[in-house]
Amino acid sequence: MSDKQSIQALRSHIKEEQAALEASFFEHETPAQLLKKHAQLIDKLLKQIWLEANIDNDVTLIAVGGYGRGELFPYSDIDLLILLPPAHGNQQNTKIEQLIGKLWDIGLNVGHSVRTLDECVTEAAQEVTIQTTLLESRLIAGKISHYQSFVTAINAAMKADLFFAEKFKEQDNRHAKFNDTAYSLEPNIKESPGGLRDLHMILWLTRSQNLGRTWLELFKNNIITKTELRQIKRHERILQTLRIRLHYLAKRREDRLLFDFQNVLAADLGLVNTSRKRASEQLMQSYYLSVKYISLINEILIKSLENTLNKNEAVTTPINDRFEVKNGLLEAKTALLFQKQPTAILESFLLLQQHLEIKGISANLLRELQRVKKMVNQDFRNNIENKKLFLSILMQKDGVNHSLRRMNSYGILGQYLPVFGKIVGQMQHDLFHVFTVDAHILNVITNLRRFAKPELKHEFPLCTQLFESFEKPHLLYLAALFHDIAKGRGGDHSTLGTIDAKRFCKLHNLPKEDKDLVAWLVDAHLKMSSTAQKSDLSDPMVVENFARFVKTERRLTALYLLTVADIRGTSPVVWNAWKSRLLENLFYATKRMLSTESFNTHKMIALRKEEASHKLNKFGLNKESYQALWNQVGEAYFVRFESDEIAWQSRLLTPHVFTNKPIIRARLSPNGDGIQVMIYTQDQDDLFARICNFFDRMGYNIAQAIIYTTQHGYALNSFIVLDQLSKSVSYNGLLNHIETKLLEKIETTTPLESPLQGRISRQVKHMPYATRVSINGELQSNNHMVEIVAGDRPGLLAKIAFVFLQHDIYLHHAKINTLGSRAEDSFLISAKKNQALTDGQIELLMQNLSEI
Repeated sequence: MSDKQSIQALRSHIKEEQAALEASFFEHETPAQLLKKHAQLIDKLLKQIWLEANIDNDVTLIAVGGYGRGELFPYSDIDLLILLPPAHGNQQNTKIEQLIGKLWDIGLNVGHSVRTLDECVTEAAQEVTIQTTLLESRLIAGKISHYQSFVTAINAAMKADLFFAEKFKEQDNRHAKFNDTAYSLEPNIKESPGGLRDLHMILWLTRSQNLGRTWLELFKNNIITKTELRQIKRHERILQTLRIRLHYLAKRREDRLLFDFQNVLAADLGLVNTSRKRASEQLMQSYYLSVKYISLINEILIKSLENTLNKNEAVTTPINDRFEVKNGLLEAKTALLFQKQPTAILESFLLLQQHLEIKGISANLLRELQRVKKMVNQDFRNNIENKKLFLSILMQKDGVNHSLRRMNSYGILGQYLPVFGKIVGQMQHDLFHVFTVDAHILNVITNLRRFAKPELKHEFPLCTQLFESFEKPHLLYLAALFHDIAKGRGGDHSTLGTIDAKRFCKLHNLPKEDKDLVAWLVDAHLKMSSTAQKSDLSDPMVVENFARFVKTERRLTALYLLTVADIRGTSPVVWNAWKSRLLENLFYATKRMLSTESFNTHKMIALRKEEASHKLNKFGLNKESYQALWNQVGEAYFVRFESDEIAWQSRLLTPHVFTNKPIIRARLSPNGDGIQVMIYTQDQDDLFARICNFFDRMGYNIAQAIIYTTQHGYALNSFIVLDQLSKSVSYNGLLNHIETKLLEKIETTTPLESPLQGRISRQVKHMPYATRVSINGELQSNNHMVEIVAGDRPGLLAKIAFVFLQHDIYLHHAKINTLGSRAEDSFLISAKKNQALTDGQIELLMQNLSEI
């Protein structure tokens, strides 16, 4: 048989054997058995190929890493160490190169290193990753005496304290790559916090301290309890099963639970959609509960192992009659403290806030906390002392965020607030939240706490200023705790959450004024963002209606702070300067409205004219020079545009009031929220569609469009556009490009280009979001408000513009809002000549918008 035929035969044999393992796994679903048998299959194959390679007896083939552990996932790398004798010739090197080449040729994903024993020891001392890889090893081929010398040398070089410090730092860095959260919507089963790597971490540390190599050995050596052994094995099995299935489904080494796979995995596991939860949400909630336990046991055992290393250096400081601090960690003075005095459970978290020098809770106390957490029941919640302690935790100057996060991690928060326990690990398939509900809620509280820190005032100066003077900030934390707590129950989560908030406030005897504020905030938590991002804030009636809704400045301040914290807590990419300015503008406009007894449109117009004239005077323009323009734009113009825009547009357009050529001007927005583009041209039906198509093809998002028609038939439109790809560009060149190319698009007489048909995101594709289209008439005019909520996709806005064009729609104003992968766009429209749409026109328009 030729070499080529031999390689082909081996490839076929491997595929057949691996296919048999796959079939056996899906029949019996025992992940540990598959990982072991797959490793054994590769062992047998490597031994055969090693013999055929005729490599010298002094050379040793060793399995290392995960393969050395005897666990080999379907598409994982096969980590090998080829151990050379101190003296080796070129002939052996050639044979080794041929061996590695053959392994690749037969389809094995080999990760290999070729070293002498001295090189292994030297490199392990320099790099903890190499040391860890070599720590887990098995002999595949070669002399056992050489392998034993290798193991002895690696173990002798181990310095447990240094290894612990390096691995702990490595774990911190790894967690940081995943934003220190196990609760992202597309987690990495292996590397994310709470993933399989956190279990490996424990076994590496115990092995380095000669305390055990397996979970069973740790149990026998009293490192873990019988309950912990059972729980660790259970959750390890869940993650191993998911990772194995993921490899088989992707047909490659894929450790990320991507949206592409979640639906299929859920179906394969027999999960089905219910009225409240999709099958994929059930799958992910199970995953999150597993990683939550793994994160907890990782923390407990790392603290325990660190204590073992430092047992001769114990420093104890008393705190009170019940607690003391040992090696920087909170410890109970007596055994079974929580069982004997349940109020000490919440007291332990309060003490961490009151004594910032304490680094955390000791392993022993954490274990006792797990044993007694079921004692946090109805009787516990009704206890007056416990209610005072919980509120006291929220009222502390420091540590509120850390305490609530600890309480969630340790399972206490969900016990004390059972409604919170129901949303732990619950996904949100709304295309813009990238964290589970509980993680999002805690992120919102984190953001509120950042407003309380003067050293962070540069992030949100207004929020810091308002928070500093806000009485009883714990009411904001309570509103944050309850604002999304009813997600996934069906029905309006704001309404249901308000009921929960009222029940909590009543149980904890909050004053009526405080209870009313918390309940109102939970019920209204979406109102300010919706108003700011969907309504025309230049319309005084919008602001007046919002002011009537909030009623008081205290409510306005509380809702503003909660709204900013909420939006920032949804995703790292949803918040931007544009949203910041919208909310600030609405806050200030509403505050002014609340401070006046009545609103006067004429007074506001006069004020805007005065402010704009003052700005124009600085450019040497007197009133007579721009009065011709102001006469043509009409009084409504001064309602739609703010004074800064009026001054900018007037300065540019004064010489061109009756121009036959479109005027396009672009500038960086003075508020730092993107690029502002002004279009002034004789009105044409397809203008909005052409502009949308242009920016779509540039890769820019339109955030706002103010569409205005002057009394003499000119379109005076203002757009705010955002760079969705965050490209590094020369802005002078970019602004010039926009002005030149957009002018060409508007002037051309060629037919409109079709909207882009780009690829939709994986999230929109695999987690479809039901499109919602609504069209509602406005009471005070012939206008209609169109609101569209849908999965975002390339060309969406251009397609909407095309539909408006086909239906002879006149567009007055547009707010374009992108939240992650979700579009929330609103348009103020009417029929031509400001006529109202008929019922038939509305029905057909809704149908066509829904179709696209």
